[in-house]
Amino acid sequence: MAPALEITIPNTSTATPSDSKRYTLYHIVLRLPLRRHEVEKRYSDFVNLDKQLTSQAGQPPPAPIPGKSWLRRTVNNAALAEERRQALEKYVKSIVESDDARWRSSSAWRAFLNLPSGTASSNPNGTLSSSKRRESAGGIKDPNEWLDAHRDLKDQIQAARQLLKQREAATTAQAQHSLSAEAKGSLVRAAAFITQLGDGLKSIADASKGDDAGWGGGKRLGDGEIRRRRDLLGAAKKEVEGLEGLLRSMATKNSNTTSAVQTGAVATAGDKEGLWRGTSAAKPSGRVLGGPLKETERTRELDNSGVLQLQSQIMEEQDEDVMVLGKTVAKLKDMGILINEELTVQNEMLDLVDQDTDRVQGKIDVAKKRIGKIK
Repeated sequence: MAPALEITIPNTSTATPSDSKRYTLYHIVLRLPLRRHEVEKRYSDFVNLDKQLTSQAGQPPPAPIPGKSWLRRTVNNAALAEERRQALEKYVKSIVESDDARWRSSSAWRAFLNLPSGTASSNPNGTLSSSKRRESAGGIKDPNEWLDAHRDLKDQIQAARQLLKQREAATTAQAQHSLSAEAKGSLVRAAAFITQLGDGLKSIADASKGDDAGWGGGKRLGDGEIRRRRDLLGAAKKEVEGLEGLLRSMATKNSNTTSAVQTGAVATAGDKEGLWRGTSAAKPSGRVLGGPLKETERTRELDNSGVLQLQSQIMEEQDEDVMVLGKTVAKLKDMGILINEELTVQNEMLDLVDQDTDRVQGKIDVAKKRIGKIK
């Protein structure tokens, strides 16, 4: 994940134009590990920014802007200038550090920071990312820019994850749709980053092996570093695929819920008849798949929600009946096994009786022969 944008107002200065009064300038510094951007703004610029942010976001920023002093001027009062500097710094930091990205993602905020066109833009999480790098079609071939782009990729993944969490907690369909669209946009941007990073890493690997000419020694990477970056790219791809699957499952669940439950929409008998009027299912000679079912005493007075509850209750009763039937079948199975075992024992006992009968019959035959000799 890319480091968060650090924004400060470290000092002030006094401007002395020839055609107007002196005024105080507040030096706004934006810092990232590989870049630094500084702008100078008057207090009136902050006032205009606050109005534009409130108008575009529909809500004022988290921290209030310091009020204007009508009796004192900052150019003549160092204590007042320092007090206002601290308050304005707290104001801009509250926008950058807020969990809600609506203010820092607005056009007014980007215009206020005077970010160079085609060089950097402000992400929803307050970081700076390279717009020029996003537009490159041949991949990101510079190793340092590759790391910057990977940090931006992690920013997009993190933003999508936060939007999906907010979407899951949203209670209205409009909010869910809006958050889903924003999350989808972040995932699309992340997928584009992955493609560019993959192409760029292949070019970097070829150049490091000497396949491409014109690369300096400082832009070559070892095999271990290339493998590490491939692993980072693979892990990011899996994260994006997982979040896309989560977004699809949320959309499917929401669609099923919306179609299954329509609160307050009770269909009358006329509505139901009108739905099938003029079709072959209106007066079926037999059972028609998907045709209207006859009302029963249990469903006649129920609305859609009541019918769903009744269906749930019937399904629960059927599940209980199936469980009872399953227990009965299991008992019958046990009885069948016991009967089979008993029959096996009885067959063995009958075999023993047959053997004893044969032995006794043999003895009787011998006795008859002996009696015949005596006669």
